[in-house]
Parts: sequence; structure tokens; C-alpha cells
Amino acid sequence: MGLEVNPARSTFVAAIVAGAFAFFAPRSAHAADVTDSEDVEAFARVVVDSADLRTGPGVSFRVIYTAHRGETLALDGRPGSGYWLKVILPDGRSAYALGDEVEPFAVGSDEKNAPSRPGFFAPPPLEGAHGGLALIGGVFNGPTTSGARESMGYLEARPSIVLHKTLSLDGFLGDALTSNGSEILYGGGATVYLLPSFVLCPFVGIGGGGISIFPNSDSFVLKREDLFVARAGGGVLFALRSRILVRLEVTNLTLFNSESYKNAQTYAGGFGVYF
Repeated sequence: MGLEVNPARSTFVAAIVAGAFAFFAPRSAHAADVTDSEDVEAFARVVVDSADLRTGPGVSFRVIYTAHRGETLALDGRPGSGYWLKVILPDGRSAYALGDEVEPFAVGSDEKNAPSRPGFFAPPPLEGAHGGLALIGGVFNGPTTSGARESMGYLEARPSIVLHKTLSLDGFLGDALTSNGSEILYGGGATVYLLPSFVLCPFVGIGGGGISIFPNSDSFVLKREDLFVARAGGGVLFALRSRILVRLEVTNLTLFNSESYKNAQTYAGGFGVYF
């Protein structure tokens, strides 16, 4: 006696299998496409001698970076109007390049010598900047109104005018609190950035100004003292991916007048921004 197959049931089972395949197959293909797209990065290569990259998609926007032939920049989408490409600069800033001056291309992440996007740390955004401001704090090790040396807390504001990516003019205004008074440091100087295109950018600086040492108001023996200041130092500067600047530095101060001179040092670090 043979097994009898119900034609209606067979048709129903076949329909279920076909429907399940139709439901899952597009999603599997889409997942494969997503996986493949995640392994591909888009870049733009400069194909002219020099290309001005701007803050917005138009020639009326400010130039913040100049790229040269063969330089590769990560691509970050394209605006809806005009032929401008949005790219990511080596220091993490976004900029716009004219489409005729760059050639878009894609590479796989496993390709040999493939370019890469900027990481969490980036070179300081000095190129194209006009000014900056940093707030630093640390330790001031120097003489007090009583003549003794003391290590004290120190806070300084430092505005800058950027003349070139390798040079800026700086002002400084600092305050150190001692056990018997406060010391106000003020003046200006210049900073030279030795490797402005590197992630860790070393710098050296020189300057001069003055320092006013104020005793506490309840002191009847100590008096205010004003001295000239010559300062020199150096450190390193780098930027985080969000364009927050970090600076670490050591400075030597020579405090002097017509009668004497003294030495002091600052060990400081802080945050800043260029614009």
C-alpha cells in the first residue's frame, strides 16, 4: 500500500518555504552589502598643484588649509548644492574642496599602504588659524615676598596671534598664590612650532614682561615688589579629535631689577583652541 501525498498540503508547504526564502534573502544580501561597505573607505586625492580648502562650500568662505598635488584626504560626504566635496583635514577639522581639484576614490581597509582617516589624536590646527587662546595651570616654584622659595599653585591665560603655522605672538597673564601673598605675572613673547604637521608638535618660546608681588593685607612688614621678567621654555602641543588642544610645558623665569635677580620655574599643562 503506497503513501498517498495530499496535493493541497504539498502546495501549502512549498508556499511557506518560498515565502521564508523571499523574506530572509534580501536581508542577507543587505547585510553582506553593509559588511562590504564597512571595509571600504572613501578618499580624495589632490590632482592640481595646490588646492585651497575652505570652511564652507563656496569661494567666499575662508581658506583654512592648502593641500598639494598627491595629498590624500578622507572624504566625508558631499553637500547638496554645488560641486564641493567635504573632507577631513589631518588635524581633524572639516573643510570643503572644489570637485575639479580632487579625485575621489575608494580603498579597502586591508589594502597594502592604504591611506587612513585621522585618529583620536591629531596635529594642532595651526595652518589657516588666525588666533588662539589657552588656559593652563600647574606649579610655580619661585621666591615669595619674604625671600624664601615656595612651590605654589599657578593659573595662566594665554591669547595668541598666529602669524604662520610655525610662529605665533603670545600674551600671558598669570596668578600664583603663596602663603603670604599673591604674584601677578604679565607680558608677551613669541612661540616657534618646530613640527606643526606632526601629532606631537614640540615648541619653544621666549618672552618678557613683569611680575608684581603683593603681600597679604594683614602683613605690616612685607611690602609690594615689582620686578622685570625674562622667560624661556618649551613643551609639546597636540590636538584631540574634537579639536581640543592640549599643551604641556616647562618655563624658566628670570626675575630682576637694578639691584638683584632671582630665578623661578613653572610646570604647567592645559587646554586651548585655535580659530
